[in-house]
Amino acid sequence: MRSISPEKAKDKLFIPYFAKINMVTRKKRTKVKKKPLKRKSVSKTSKGQERVSTGIGNFDKLVQGGFDKNSTNLIVGNSGAGKSIFATQFLMEGIRKGEKGLYITFEEEKEEFFENMSAFGWNLEELEKKGYFVFLEYSPEKVKVMLEEGGGIIENIVLKKKIKRVVIDSITSFELLFDSDIEKREASISLFNLLRKWDCTSLLTYEQNPFTVNTSSGSVSFESDSITLLYFLRGKKQRERFIEVLKMRGTKHSRYVYPANISDKGLVVGTRPYFGKLSDGS
Repeated sequence: MRSISPEKAKDKLFIPYFAKINMVTRKKRTKVKKKPLKRKSVSKTSKGQERVSTGIGNFDKLVQGGFDKNSTNLIVGNSGAGKSIFATQFLMEGIRKGEKGLYITFEEEKEEFFENMSAFGWNLEELEKKGYFVFLEYSPEKVKVMLEEGGGIIENIVLKKKIKRVVIDSITSFELLFDSDIEKREASISLFNLLRKWDCTSLLTYEQNPFTVNTSSGSVSFESDSITLLYFLRGKKQRERFIEVLKMRGTKHSRYVYPANISDKGLVVGTRPYFGKLSDGS
């Protein structure tokens, strides 16, 4: 192989062929800008659990973004505490996001219920015609039969209409069908398992003094994934509302009590905790 003088080595004509190819490919290489990933609208916790927003003003901030998806949640309070408003507002939030809702009631009459909820701007009659809202007047006895049948008519409605949010108002009447604690426990387990099987996020109201709720006892409270307490207490001048998350599985929820108010748009939770003492003055 003949030698190349230093002067000629500097000339581009004498650069080896493979080196020329390498230089060309380097020139052609360009940095590809990575497009930012689009985030899904579904809220998740640090553990990756999907969250279902409730639509209750400021409430979701207390529970890491809402209820756990496909969970069964209990709303407990005395008469007039706002349980039905909370439940309906929960369904309305789902409808706003394109999710269909089912409202099962043992006590409410349809016309009266629709009229009461219209005060918050919720036109349930129109939503029912469009197929987004299903109102079902059911007796506790029929729910008992539903459990014996493994779903029955309600399951057909849920699956056919692709319901994603279910409300039962109130579960108190259902519990009265059973005499012993064992029967109540078995019925609650069957009901909760059925609700979870439907791939729905459920909310059950329960009429009880919130001061007497115990998470370690009671069939419904023990089996539920979360318990939210609604207080409607006698104040110095008028009754006042408060809300507290007693438990929520898999969630780092707030442990404070918050003031609450019912506005013309529904239930709203205060942004600052209440540090006073709640008194069961009924």
